[in-house]
Amino acid sequence: MRLSNKVAVVTGAASGIGRAISLRLAAEGATVIATDLNADGGAGVIEEIRSKGGTGAFRTLDTTSEEQWREVAAWTVDQYRTPDILVNNAGVYLIRPLAQTTVEEWDRMMNVNAKGVFLGMRAFAPLMAKAHGGAIVNMSSTNALTGIAGRTAYAASKAAVRIMSRTVAIEYAYDQVRVNAVFPGFVRTAIAEYGAQKAGATVDDLGRMVSPLGRIAEPEDVANTVLFLASDEAGHITGAEFVVDGGLTASPNSPAHVSALQLAQA
Repeated sequence: MRLSNKVAVVTGAASGIGRAISLRLAAEGATVIATDLNADGGAGVIEEIRSKGGTGAFRTLDTTSEEQWREVAAWTVDQYRTPDILVNNAGVYLIRPLAQTTVEEWDRMMNVNAKGVFLGMRAFAPLMAKAHGGAIVNMSSTNALTGIAGRTAYAASKAAVRIMSRTVAIEYAYDQVRVNAVFPGFVRTAIAEYGAQKAGATVDDLGRMVSPLGRIAEPEDVANTVLFLASDEAGHITGAEFVVDGGLTASPNSPAHVSALQLAQA
C-alpha cells in the first residue's frame, strides 16, 4: 500500500472532504489521527476506518487554538511518533457582499482558514524537519485564484493559505518537508449545499453551471489528489498548486468569474 507505516494527521476530518481524505489515507495503510470539533462525527470516521481494517484515533481540535495544536502534536508523538503527513483541511465558508460582511465574519474566516493552517504547520513542520522528512497538504480554494462576487473574506483567507504553502515549502525544503496546496472548486459537501441554496439551485445544477466537465466534484476526487501529494510518489513535488475544479478556472470566460447568484438568475 502507498502509505504503509505512515502516520497522518487530518483536520476537519468529521465530514465532507476531510472525511474522504481520512478514509482514503487509511485505505492506503496510514494510521490516521482524525481531528475535528465534531467529536461524534470524528469518532464515526475512525470507527469506519477500523471496520475496514485500518488504524487510527480521534482527537478533538479547535484549529484556532495554539494550545490545542501543541496538545495534539505532543499526543501524536507520544502515542505514535512524529507524523509523516499533515493535512490542513478544516475550514469555514461565507457568501456575503463586501458591504454586508462584518468584522466578526472577516475575523472568523481568517482565524479558521488561515490562522488554523499557520498554527498547524508551526506545530508539525519543525517536528518533521527533525525527522528529516514529511508531507504537508493545505486546503486552499479556487476562490484564491479567481474573483467571484460575495467571497471577499473567504477568498482572502484561502489566498493566505496559498502563499503560506509556497513560503513554508521553501523554508523547509532543506529538511525534506514538502508543502503543497490543493484548490478544490465546487465539491459535494455541506459548503456546496449552502452555495446552491444561496444560488437557488440544486448542488448538481450548480456543478453543471460552473464546471466545464459538467458535474460537481465528489469529496473522493479531492482525497485522491491529497493521497498522491502525501505519498512518496510526489517525493520531488513541493511548493506546488493542484487544482481540482473540473476546468472551472481554466478559461478567462469561466463561470468562476461570475457570481453563482447571477448565473441562477440569468
